Amino acid sequence: MEQKQRLTIRLSRYAMSFSVADAEAEAQIEYVPYPMKSGIAPAANLREAFLTEPILQKGFSKVLVMMSTPVVMVPTDQFRIGTETDIYNHAVTEHENDLVMYSVLTQLNAVALFAVNKDLKTVIDDHFTDAKWCPVCQPVWNYMHQRSYAGIRRKLYAYFYDKHMSVFSFTENRFRFVNTFDGTNSHDSVFFILSVWQQLGLDQRRDEMHLVGNIPEREEMIEQLRKFLQNVYKINPSGDFNRAPITQIKGLPYDLMALYLKGRG
Repeated sequence: MEQKQRLTIRLSRYAMSFSVADAEAEAQIEYVPYPMKSGIAPAANLREAFLTEPILQKGFSKVLVMMSTPVVMVPTDQFRIGTETDIYNHAVTEHENDLVMYSVLTQLNAVALFAVNKDLKTVIDDHFTDAKWCPVCQPVWNYMHQRSYAGIRRKLYAYFYDKHMSVFSFTENRFRFVNTFDGTNSHDSVFFILSVWQQLGLDQRRDEMHLVGNIPEREEMIEQLRKFLQNVYKINPSGDFNRAPITQIKGLPYDLMALYLKGRG
Protein backbone atom coordinates (compact mmCIF):
# COMPACT_ATOMS: atom_id res chain seq x y z
CA MET A 1 0.00 0.00 0.00
CA GLU A 2 1.41 3.38 -1.03
CA GLN A 3 2.10 5.85 1.78
CA LYS A 4 1.04 9.42 1.03
CA GLN A 5 3.43 10.99 3.51
CA ARG A 6 6.97 12.01 2.63
CA LEU A 7 9.78 9.94 4.11
CA THR A 8 12.95 11.81 5.13
CA ILE A 9 16.36 10.24 4.58
CA ARG A 10 19.21 12.09 6.28
CA LEU A 11 22.63 11.10 5.02
CA SER A 12 26.19 12.03 6.01
CA ARG A 13 29.55 10.35 5.59
CA TYR A 14 29.15 8.89 9.07
CA ALA A 15 25.46 8.17 9.57
CA MET A 16 22.10 7.62 7.92
CA SER A 17 18.60 7.84 9.31
CA PHE A 18 14.99 7.48 8.19
CA SER A 19 12.08 9.42 9.65
CA VAL A 20 8.47 10.28 8.97
CA ALA A 21 5.75 12.25 10.74
CA ASP A 22 3.52 9.91 12.76
CA ALA A 23 0.67 11.38 14.79
CA GLU A 24 0.24 8.11 16.68
CA ALA A 25 3.86 7.94 17.85
CA GLU A 26 4.72 9.29 21.29
CA ALA A 27 7.16 11.83 19.85
CA GLN A 28 5.00 12.56 16.78
CA ILE A 29 7.58 11.09 14.40
CA GLU A 30 9.05 7.68 13.70
CA TYR A 31 12.84 7.98 13.73
CA VAL A 32 15.14 5.13 12.71
CA PRO A 33 18.93 5.64 12.87
CA TYR A 34 20.72 3.22 10.54
CA PRO A 35 24.18 1.86 11.44
CA MET A 36 26.23 2.34 8.28
CA LYS A 37 28.86 -0.24 7.43
CA SER A 38 32.31 1.25 7.00
CA GLY A 39 34.20 0.35 3.88
CA ILE A 40 31.18 0.43 1.57
CA ALA A 41 29.65 3.45 -0.11
CA PRO A 42 26.55 5.24 1.20
CA ALA A 43 24.63 4.07 -1.88
CA ALA A 44 25.48 0.45 -1.06
CA ASN A 45 24.45 0.99 2.57
CA LEU A 46 21.12 2.38 1.40
CA ARG A 47 20.56 -0.57 -0.94
CA GLU A 48 21.09 -2.94 1.99
CA ALA A 49 18.77 -0.86 4.18
CA PHE A 50 15.93 -1.34 1.69
CA LEU A 51 16.25 -5.09 2.25
CA THR A 52 16.23 -5.00 6.05
CA GLU A 53 14.54 -1.86 7.42
CA PRO A 54 10.76 -2.13 7.96
CA ILE A 55 10.25 1.65 7.57
CA LEU A 56 11.59 1.43 4.00
CA GLN A 57 9.14 -1.33 3.15
CA LYS A 58 5.99 0.68 3.87
CA GLY A 59 5.49 1.82 0.28
CA PHE A 60 6.61 5.44 0.41
CA SER A 61 6.65 7.12 -3.00
CA LYS A 62 7.75 10.57 -1.79
CA VAL A 63 11.06 11.31 -0.11
CA LEU A 64 13.12 14.25 1.11
CA VAL A 65 16.84 13.50 1.07
CA MET A 66 18.87 15.74 3.39
CA MET A 67 22.53 15.70 2.40
CA SER A 68 25.42 16.51 4.74
CA THR A 69 27.81 17.67 2.04
CA PRO A 70 29.72 20.90 1.26
CA VAL A 71 27.43 23.74 0.17
CA VAL A 72 28.08 26.68 -2.13
CA MET A 73 25.62 29.55 -1.68
CA VAL A 74 24.64 31.73 -4.65
CA PRO A 75 22.38 34.84 -4.51
CA THR A 76 19.11 34.09 -6.27
CA ASP A 77 19.45 37.00 -8.70
CA GLN A 78 22.86 35.70 -9.83
CA PHE A 79 21.86 32.05 -10.26
CA ARG A 80 21.15 30.56 -13.68
CA ILE A 81 19.98 26.97 -14.10
CA GLY A 82 22.68 25.03 -15.93
CA THR A 83 25.59 26.85 -14.28
CA GLU A 84 25.46 24.99 -10.96
CA THR A 85 28.07 22.34 -11.82
CA ASP A 86 30.69 24.84 -13.01
CA ILE A 87 30.14 27.11 -10.00
CA TYR A 88 30.28 24.27 -7.50
CA ASN A 89 33.34 22.54 -8.94
CA HIS A 90 35.17 25.85 -9.10
CA ALA A 91 34.61 26.35 -5.37
CA VAL A 92 34.74 22.76 -4.07
CA THR A 93 37.21 20.09 -5.18
CA GLU A 94 36.90 16.30 -4.97
CA HIS A 95 33.29 16.22 -6.17
CA GLU A 96 33.90 16.40 -9.92
CA ASN A 97 32.34 12.96 -10.46
CA ASP A 98 29.20 13.78 -8.46
CA LEU A 99 25.98 15.39 -9.58
CA VAL A 100 25.50 18.99 -8.45
CA MET A 101 21.98 19.77 -7.27
CA TYR A 102 20.42 22.94 -5.96
CA SER A 103 17.79 23.96 -3.42
CA VAL A 104 16.17 27.39 -3.40
CA LEU A 105 16.03 29.19 -0.04
CA THR A 106 13.18 31.55 -0.87
CA GLN A 107 13.17 33.44 2.44
CA LEU A 108 16.88 34.15 2.16
CA ASN A 109 17.09 35.03 -1.55
CA ALA A 110 19.74 32.35 -2.02
CA VAL A 111 20.29 29.06 -3.84
CA ALA A 112 22.25 26.29 -2.11
CA LEU A 113 24.39 24.11 -4.39
CA PHE A 114 25.50 20.70 -3.12
CA ALA A 115 26.94 17.44 -4.44
CA VAL A 116 25.15 14.10 -4.66
CA ASN A 117 26.83 10.80 -5.53
CA LYS A 118 25.46 9.44 -8.83
CA ASP A 119 24.91 5.92 -7.48
CA LEU A 120 23.01 7.32 -4.51
CA LYS A 121 20.79 9.36 -6.84
CA THR A 122 20.09 6.18 -8.82
CA VAL A 123 19.07 4.25 -5.68
CA ILE A 124 16.68 7.04 -4.68
CA ASP A 125 15.19 7.29 -8.18
CA ASP A 126 14.70 3.51 -8.29
CA HIS A 127 12.61 3.53 -5.10
CA PHE A 128 10.72 6.86 -5.15
CA THR A 129 8.68 8.66 -7.80
CA ASP A 130 8.86 12.05 -6.04
CA ALA A 131 12.26 12.97 -4.56
CA LYS A 132 13.25 16.33 -3.14
CA TRP A 133 16.77 17.18 -2.01
CA CYS A 134 18.29 19.76 0.33
CA PRO A 135 21.35 20.35 2.53
CA VAL A 136 20.93 19.22 6.16
CA CYS A 137 21.39 22.82 7.35
CA GLN A 138 18.51 24.26 5.31
CA PRO A 139 15.80 23.90 7.99
CA VAL A 140 18.22 25.40 10.55
CA TRP A 141 19.17 28.36 8.36
CA ASN A 142 15.52 29.16 7.70
CA TYR A 143 14.40 28.78 11.30
CA MET A 144 17.31 30.83 12.67
CA HIS A 145 16.51 33.52 10.12
CA GLN A 146 12.98 33.76 11.58
CA ARG A 147 14.45 33.69 15.07
CA SER A 148 16.95 36.46 14.27
CA TYR A 149 14.19 39.08 14.22
CA ALA A 150 13.71 38.76 17.99
CA GLY A 151 15.32 41.80 19.60
CA ILE A 152 17.41 44.51 17.99
CA ARG A 153 20.91 43.10 18.53
CA ARG A 154 22.84 41.58 15.65
CA LYS A 155 23.38 37.82 15.95
CA LEU A 156 25.93 35.27 14.80
CA TYR A 157 25.01 31.58 14.80
CA ALA A 158 27.09 28.39 14.83
CA TYR A 159 25.36 25.08 14.13
CA PHE A 160 27.35 21.93 14.99
CA TYR A 161 26.48 18.76 13.08
CA ASP A 162 28.25 15.70 11.61
CA LYS A 163 31.69 16.95 12.76
CA HIS A 164 31.10 20.26 10.96
CA MET A 165 30.18 23.79 12.05
CA SER A 166 28.02 26.08 9.92
CA VAL A 167 28.60 29.73 10.90
CA PHE A 168 26.08 32.24 9.60
CA SER A 169 24.48 35.63 10.10
CA PHE A 170 21.64 37.51 8.46
CA THR A 171 20.83 40.98 7.34
CA GLU A 172 17.10 41.41 6.73
CA ASN A 173 16.04 38.77 4.16
CA ARG A 174 19.43 37.42 3.13
CA PHE A 175 22.63 35.94 4.44
CA ARG A 176 25.22 38.41 5.61
CA PHE A 177 27.67 35.53 6.02
CA VAL A 178 27.54 31.75 5.70
CA ASN A 179 30.38 29.22 5.64
CA THR A 180 31.23 25.77 6.97
CA PHE A 181 34.26 24.84 9.06
CA ASP A 182 35.64 21.76 10.76
CA GLY A 183 33.69 21.37 13.99
CA THR A 184 35.57 18.61 15.82
CA ASN A 185 37.84 20.74 18.00
CA SER A 186 36.57 23.40 20.40
CA HIS A 187 39.73 25.55 20.21
CA ASP A 188 39.63 25.65 16.40
CA SER A 189 35.90 26.37 16.48
CA VAL A 190 36.42 29.32 18.84
CA PHE A 191 39.12 30.67 16.51
CA PHE A 192 36.85 30.37 13.45
CA ILE A 193 33.91 31.99 15.26
CA LEU A 194 35.96 34.93 16.53
CA SER A 195 37.49 35.42 13.08
CA VAL A 196 34.02 35.67 11.52
CA TRP A 197 32.86 37.94 14.35
CA GLN A 198 35.74 40.31 13.66
CA GLN A 199 35.22 40.11 9.89
CA LEU A 200 31.59 41.17 10.30
CA GLY A 201 32.49 44.00 12.68
CA LEU A 202 30.16 42.77 15.42
CA ASP A 203 30.20 44.46 18.84
CA GLN A 204 31.66 42.20 21.54
CA ARG A 205 29.69 43.94 24.30
CA ARG A 206 26.35 44.33 22.57
CA ASP A 207 25.80 41.70 19.85
CA GLU A 208 24.93 38.03 20.41
CA MET A 209 26.57 34.67 19.70
CA HIS A 210 24.25 31.64 19.56
CA LEU A 211 25.48 28.03 19.58
CA VAL A 212 23.25 25.11 18.62
CA GLY A 213 23.55 21.41 17.85
CA ASN A 214 26.06 18.77 18.90
CA ILE A 215 28.64 21.14 20.39
CA PRO A 216 32.06 19.58 21.12
CA GLU A 217 33.48 20.32 24.59
CA ARG A 218 30.51 22.61 25.08
CA GLU A 219 31.28 24.14 28.47
CA GLU A 220 34.92 24.79 27.59
CA MET A 221 33.92 26.39 24.28
CA ILE A 222 31.38 28.69 25.91
CA GLU A 223 33.91 29.65 28.58
CA GLN A 224 36.50 30.51 25.95
CA LEU A 225 34.04 32.56 23.89
CA ARG A 226 32.90 34.49 26.96
CA LYS A 227 36.45 35.73 27.46
CA PHE A 228 35.91 37.80 24.31
CA LEU A 229 32.15 38.11 23.81
CA GLN A 230 29.70 39.28 26.45
CA ASN A 231 26.54 37.63 25.10
CA VAL A 232 27.07 33.92 24.35
CA TYR A 233 24.06 31.60 24.41
CA LYS A 234 23.49 27.88 23.87
CA ILE A 235 20.13 27.14 22.27
CA ASN A 236 18.33 24.37 24.15
CA PRO A 237 16.01 22.44 21.81
CA SER A 238 13.42 21.63 24.49
CA GLY A 239 13.05 25.25 25.54
CA ASP A 240 13.39 26.54 21.99
CA PHE A 241 10.58 24.32 20.70
CA ASN A 242 8.24 24.63 23.72
CA ARG A 243 9.07 21.16 25.06
CA ALA A 244 7.79 19.43 21.94
CA PRO A 245 7.99 15.63 22.32
CA ILE A 246 10.31 15.39 19.32
CA THR A 247 13.06 17.12 21.33
CA GLN A 248 13.22 14.12 23.67
CA ILE A 249 14.27 11.64 20.97
CA LYS A 250 17.79 10.53 21.80
CA GLY A 251 20.31 11.33 19.08
CA LEU A 252 17.87 13.24 16.86
CA PRO A 253 19.80 16.02 15.07
CA TYR A 254 18.55 19.58 15.59
CA ASP A 255 18.07 19.98 11.82
CA LEU A 256 15.45 17.21 11.84
CA MET A 257 13.69 18.85 14.79
CA ALA A 258 13.60 22.13 12.85
CA LEU A 259 12.38 20.33 9.73
CA TYR A 260 9.41 18.65 11.44
CA LEU A 261 8.47 21.56 13.70
CA LYS A 262 9.20 24.56 11.45
CA GLY A 263 9.43 23.19 7.89
CA ARG A 264 12.20 23.05 5.34
CA GLY A 265 11.75 26.64 4.23
